[in-house]
Amino acid sequence: MAGRYGFAQFFSRDKVKTFKPKKKFEQGTLKFNLHKQANASLSSGIDLKEVVRLPPQEDLNDWIAVHVVDFFNRINLLYGTICEYCTEETCTTMSGGPRYEYQWCDTDSVKYKKPTALPAPKYISLLMDWVESQINDENIFPVKVGVPFPKNYLQVVKKLLTRLYRVFVHVYIHHFDTLVALGAEAHVNTCYKHFYYFVVEYSLVDKKELEPLKDMTARICH
Repeated sequence: MAGRYGFAQFFSRDKVKTFKPKKKFEQGTLKFNLHKQANASLSSGIDLKEVVRLPPQEDLNDWIAVHVVDFFNRINLLYGTICEYCTEETCTTMSGGPRYEYQWCDTDSVKYKKPTALPAPKYISLLMDWVESQINDENIFPVKVGVPFPKNYLQVVKKLLTRLYRVFVHVYIHHFDTLVALGAEAHVNTCYKHFYYFVVEYSLVDKKELEPLKDMTARICH
């Protein structure tokens, strides 16, 4: 399915709680190849604070949509690198240290209409499935050129990115040593900086949600 943004690879958890390829969002034939423009920044050494700014003549909603898909893919892969170390026994809650705990809520589901405490792997599995369903909903992310974004588009995007940020929180606070041991620290830091600069540039994640990683952010996001 080629479309407005096209499709890059989605990853989701299988029955043994590991990540495997499921779908892929590949960048299609948009008027502007926004994905390549954004993706190149991660390996080019370009100032990410400048890169996240809206290019001239680009549509802001399209620019945001491409980044939402890209961040989803990257964070999904990031968690996939450490998921075998994040189990229901080691991570009994979806947390970011003792001060921050996240409960899952999905008003469209039968089981999670109210906030529910879950082990981190279960929370993240539900989160990834939920984000995928939102991105696949053409009423929220229209794929045909000329079809407008819905009025609640930014509201949905803010919720998506806020929840995805919580994966960074959990991974950095509870699995940082594993990232270092795997040699993934530098790459994850770059992905985090890209995400952070983007959501701050467009005010897409509330400041209070960014609090758990405030000290680290001050060190790596100058």
